[in-house]
Amino acid sequence: MRSEYDRVDVRGVVGFVLIAYVPAWLLTLPLWLSGQGLGSGWFPPLLVAMMFMPGVAALVTERWISPRRRPLRAVGVTHQRGIRGWWRYALLGWIGAPLAMMLALVVGWALTVYDAHWLDLSELSGQLRFTLTEESPDSTVSGLALLLVNVFVFGWLNVIPAVGEELGWRGYLTRALLPLGQPGAFLVTGVLWGLWHAPLLVLGYNYPTIPVVAAFAMMIVFCGLVGTLLGWLRLASGSVWPAVIAHGFLNASAVLPGVFHAPDEPAVSNVSVGLLGWTGWIVLALLILVLVALQRLPVRLPARREDEPGISRGVRRFHHT
Repeated sequence: MRSEYDRVDVRGVVGFVLIAYVPAWLLTLPLWLSGQGLGSGWFPPLLVAMMFMPGVAALVTERWISPRRRPLRAVGVTHQRGIRGWWRYALLGWIGAPLAMMLALVVGWALTVYDAHWLDLSELSGQLRFTLTEESPDSTVSGLALLLVNVFVFGWLNVIPAVGEELGWRGYLTRALLPLGQPGAFLVTGVLWGLWHAPLLVLGYNYPTIPVVAAFAMMIVFCGLVGTLLGWLRLASGSVWPAVIAHGFLNASAVLPGVFHAPDEPAVSNVSVGLLGWTGWIVLALLILVLVALQRLPVRLPARREDEPGISRGVRRFHHT
């Protein structure tokens, strides 16, 4: 019996990549033409619009390029058991993403590449997006409470644009590439996701202090590692929403390196600090190894017949044992 994991729908994947890339890259043109780059006032809304392009690509691909009867189910928007089928994984993404960032900071501090003052929150008000005052909190306890509210409550606002990216990269592409095997699907998705950031990386996004070629390499490694964990959430839960929530709270936790950074010290470098840096990669790799050791990765997927055969014959692989 033919399974949905037996072949890659080449036409669908190529169509998805073109739609995810081309409009997103065109959206960065105002940043280039204005000469202001990432300092342009248009950068925040254009970045949000760019993040929605993979989701648009996924829905267009599932509806018109390689149509299936239930495109929302195919990309993980709906689940046969409803929220009961995936809420535990969503909780893991919500809590786990900031904890992973904190663990990355601890590793960076232990390896002496991150100068942390864990109880000095004098930089807190300048780092948080949502606060009622620009003054520093009057105690460590109130500062930590404000920080938790910003990350774990207001962090839900970061989930909104994360929907666009995750519908595409994990909702559609990772699952579409499963005939390559789960390691292959995670690897190829990570590479394509990393390269999708190319126009922003050239402008100095995420890794402004290193050559562009090195920034590309670091982004691809980061996307490959974190994409494996997000892909695991997607496949293990059968839903895209846990990956969406984890992605949103990864973005929300980006304030943490600045919050705990020692005052009057050089700025934090993403090259070595946080999940974007090499010390964070240690944490991400260890989390992947834990899933492997617990036999949770690769995910055991049910073999079932494809809803629709798709348009192209695609690339076949050996049968699963």
